[in-house]
Amino acid sequence: MVQKDSGSVEYPRINEPQSRPLVVANGRVIDPVSGIDGTRTVVLENGVVKSITEKPFVKSSIKELFPERGEGDVDIIDATGLWVVPGLADMHVHLREPGREDKETIATGAQAAAAGGFTAVACMPNTSPVLDEASKIRYVIQRGESCPCRIYPIGAITKALEGEELAPVGEMVAAGAVAVSDDGKPVAKANVMRNAFNYSKSFNIPVICHSEEPALSAKGHMNEGTVSTRLGVRGIPVVAETIAVSRDILLAEYTGARVHIAHVSTAGSVRLVREAKQRGVNVTAESCPHYFTLTDEDIGHYDTNKKMNPPLRTAADREAVIEGLADGTIDAIASDHAPHVPEEKDVEFDNAAFGVIGMETSLGLVLTVLVHKGALTPTRMVERMSVAPNKILGLPGGTLAAGTPADVTVIDPNLKWTVNPEVFFSKARNSAFIGMELTGAVSTTIFGGRAVYVRAARP
Repeated sequence: MVQKDSGSVEYPRINEPQSRPLVVANGRVIDPVSGIDGTRTVVLENGVVKSITEKPFVKSSIKELFPERGEGDVDIIDATGLWVVPGLADMHVHLREPGREDKETIATGAQAAAAGGFTAVACMPNTSPVLDEASKIRYVIQRGESCPCRIYPIGAITKALEGEELAPVGEMVAAGAVAVSDDGKPVAKANVMRNAFNYSKSFNIPVICHSEEPALSAKGHMNEGTVSTRLGVRGIPVVAETIAVSRDILLAEYTGARVHIAHVSTAGSVRLVREAKQRGVNVTAESCPHYFTLTDEDIGHYDTNKKMNPPLRTAADREAVIEGLADGTIDAIASDHAPHVPEEKDVEFDNAAFGVIGMETSLGLVLTVLVHKGALTPTRMVERMSVAPNKILGLPGGTLAAGTPADVTVIDPNLKWTVNPEVFFSKARNSAFIGMELTGAVSTTIFGGRAVYVRAARP
């Protein structure tokens, strides 16, 4: 099935056999894992990548590739002038189901993911009820089976995200959890976090850290600095993040466990991660488009769509995040997609909920702000948005090598468009980028060998 920019369709289950081969012809194939960057044709069949060929594709090529089939038995996407990359993966999203289906559901979130070029997403456990036991992990997986992208649940570190008692990590991993995190809340007690690291080692999964010292950030609503002072808003200091990042890195170093620092927003955090990598700590990190695009100055006249946690920081912090993405200190780009209903945002700034949506704008922002301005090469972009997220979470994507899942993102790097949440698939409209002019977007999202999203003209 093909997902357009209006309406909705039914999607095949992940394990449903592919009925027709699909050829993505004559695009610029960028696959860092395979060392490919050049004009190629990608052949998909039976849900996997069959081959990549350098020979220019013409109609007569069908007989060479599929001797037993006619022209009408093979689907073809002409990717001339487009980029063809391994399916993008967003390792940090909030799908709100179960419990807050008024904000988002697994189905609508997956549709938004496909429209953003993502063929895999990992969803955080701060739902209601919390994803803190095996049955809830299985629920999310079951709900994701008929979606147009792969849904990977992340289990909670502690029961009910209360920071006191470890959740049954082993049972959740056995049920399908790919990591653990108390995202949305920091694990304040160092002894609890130490136990989480020790436990996670047995399953070779990362502990994803929401790095925040609540004693410093409590009752804050934006970055602490000159802008917060001018607006009269209580601030969240950068040290609230960096203290927690330092603690979690030291605990991971002490235990030998894998630590992943979520939504890095400060120059100090980038420095700490860089130094930890240099001394051999098993640490990875992510940042989000709002941290390399906006600053606290962009909050303007109390724009609640630009209220998130961690908050927008200074221009110096933004430049440090960009530098960290460029040199590999920050491994991955994630959206931290956080949908809210209007009544949670259309209030006074101090009373507004933290969080912004992002899956349908991430790729466009990366291309506009980083790639077209020279901060990232196209290859580095694929590494940050596909290779690294898959590797960190131990997922099967991130490459177009023969035999790997037929998950492909076709990108138009030069398409100009304007951010308009009213046409998004997400239920929410709380974008921080409304009205922004972007250059570059997904053209087609291919999941399991099928085109599940084809970009149509947008207003």
